[in-house]
Parts: sequence; C-alpha cells; structure tokens
Amino acid sequence: MIRDKVAIIGMGCSKFGERWDVGFEDLALEAFNEALDDASIELKDIQAAWLATCFDEVMCGKSALPIANALKLPFIPVTRVENFCASGSEALRGAVYAVASGACDVALAIGVEKLKDTGYGGLPEFGTVMGTKNRLIFPNVTAPGAFAMLATRYFSEYGLSPEKGKEILARISVKSHHNGAMNPKAHLRREVTVEDVLKAPIIAWPLGLYDCCGVSDGAAAAIVVRAENAKEYREDPIYVKSMQISATPGEELLYKWDGVHVETTVRAAEKAYKEAGIENPRKEIDLLEVHDCFSITELVTYEDLGISPRGEAWKDVENGFFELDGEVPCQTDGGLKCFGHPIGASGIRMAYEIYKQLQGKAGKRQVEDPRIGLTHNLGGFPAMSVAAICIFGIK
Repeated sequence: MIRDKVAIIGMGCSKFGERWDVGFEDLALEAFNEALDDASIELKDIQAAWLATCFDEVMCGKSALPIANALKLPFIPVTRVENFCASGSEALRGAVYAVASGACDVALAIGVEKLKDTGYGGLPEFGTVMGTKNRLIFPNVTAPGAFAMLATRYFSEYGLSPEKGKEILARISVKSHHNGAMNPKAHLRREVTVEDVLKAPIIAWPLGLYDCCGVSDGAAAAIVVRAENAKEYREDPIYVKSMQISATPGEELLYKWDGVHVETTVRAAEKAYKEAGIENPRKEIDLLEVHDCFSITELVTYEDLGISPRGEAWKDVENGFFELDGEVPCQTDGGLKCFGHPIGASGIRMAYEIYKQLQGKAGKRQVEDPRIGLTHNLGGFPAMSVAAICIFGIK
C-alpha cells in the first residue's frame, strides 16, 4: 500500500504542439525547470530519475542516459521505461514506489516525446516498436480503426442510432475543446460546435477528425518525496492515494471481449479504489483526466471507472455531468483531444492538471474545491491494452 506515503512537491509541463523549433533536450528542460522551481529544490537534491518515452528512438535512443545528459543529473540512477501510451504513468509509478520503499528521498519522473520529428509511422524505427511477432499478426491495425469498432459496438449494444451516437461523441469533443481553449499549454486552442464535429471528414466511421486526438510534441515532469517530509518543501503538496497498472493476459483479444468495455481499465480501477479507500467513485471523485485518444474511449472509460452506470454514460454526457461546471468535470485542461498525445509525456501531463486543480491554481478552468482527482492512461487497443490509474488528493 502506498496510500498517503508519497507526495508531489513540484510539477512542470511544456507547451504541447508542433515544436519544430526545439529538440528532445529542450522539451525536457522546459518541463523540468518548471518542476524544479515549483518544488523549490536544487538539482543536487534529486536522487533518482525515471524517463518515459515510447517512439523517440531517433533522438533519445533506448536508454535513459540522454535525460541524465540533458538535465545534468548528478551521477544518480536513471531508468527509461516504456509501456505504450501508459509510459508516462509508468515513469511516475517508478518514482513513487522508489520513494515509498525508502530507496530514495527525492525522485524525478519525466516524460518526453518528439512525435513530429520522428515521423510517427513514416520511419522504419516506428515499424519495429511492437516487435516482430506483432508486425506479423497486426499488419493492418490502426488505432482509429480499432476504436471505431468500440464505437459501433457501443451504439448497437445500448440502442443508440448512428445519428444519436455520433451526436454524443461530438458533445464530448466540444466539451474538451471548450476547456482546452482556456489552456495556454494546449496544442489546439479553438472551440468547436457539435455541427463542426459532425461535418468533419471521417477517419474511421463513426469517428471523424474531431473525434481523434492529434500528433504533438511535449514533455511533463514530477518531483516526489516522502509524505512526512512534504511540508518542508511547500504548504500545498499533493498526496498520492493510489497507483495501479493492469495489463491484459490475452484472452480478451482472442475470445472474451464484448466490444463495449476495456477490461484492463476496469481491473486497474477496482484495485486503485480499494487502495485509496474509495467506495463510491461517482460521489467521491471530484475530477478526471482520462485517456481520450478518441471520443469513444472517453465515453467508455466513464463506465469502466464506475463513474457512470454501464450503458448510461451517454446520458451523463447529454446532461452535462462531465462539463467544467458539472458533477465530475473531465478533461479540464482539454485532454489528449487538445494537447495531442506525445506518448511518453501524456500520463504525467494528466497528473499535472490534477495537481494544479487540487492546489486551486488552474485559472479560468478551476473546479470548485476539489479534493480527489483521478488520471487514467491507456496503452494499446481496446481488447489488448495496459491501463494505469492514479489517484491524487489533499489531506
């Protein structure tokens, strides 16, 4: 159990977008320097670091050594982690567990990704990241195609007409764009209407252009310490209530998946709630940052997290339950929809927004008096995935 054993005392987040003008090191420093200043510590105080990056083989390579060089980390252990789209949460989990175990007192988690420069699919390096076996098994798999099947099955299972289903998905995107338009660090900062979403070009039916997150560069960082020492650094640290990661054993992909849920999210959430002492997430969670790689992913995640009853999340969307002024605001910063998805950075970027919200420092996007926030970071495809759930709170 790590509940309330570790606290975050500093976080940083770069501007996300098409950052052609900067490299891997520049993005890392942008996030790291903000985190260091926020924590009011010096470089020499950091005792271990975890780097998350997924596809950035061209600039970063396969080890964590480049982050030690870029940040001038002082002869400390550095570890690179990668777990598909959940890589950022995996890095934060490594730092948190190291501090909780007593292996170190101050640890850094940082996620960096330069998708624009690496071509994201256009270079040979990208084609090998899933391994030789998966290249043979999944020669034609695309993320939009896989999640589009989740959408069509959801419509069918719960009696939504194609028109109604697409309208619900559009409302999710509109909500996120509204929030992201107020966030200076987001990549996409323009509001859209339901009509804009419905008229956009189709990527993989029923998912259109505005149902899909973008391709961006970005970085985010967190500095963690033991909870009993947190107030020595700042008056408003944020405490880690739970961190859980679940990976599918394979049966879902082969013959068990019903097409309307993501089992790894369900399992990780169950374990996270137990560790955090949460019995009714719909009532006890104050805000969410979920892995909205596609609008349908966000819709299904509401149910997989137990926030909405199974098959009824679309009703909550209609009723404004997840709006900025709703019962459980979701994607208060704009989410992947507005930040894009620089893979290694996304999980820590989500935590950055929860951190700021819990401290009351989210500006125009500030939720009223939040105490518990949750991040959900999903890697892979609906039936073959790894899901990370992190719960943060104030004492």
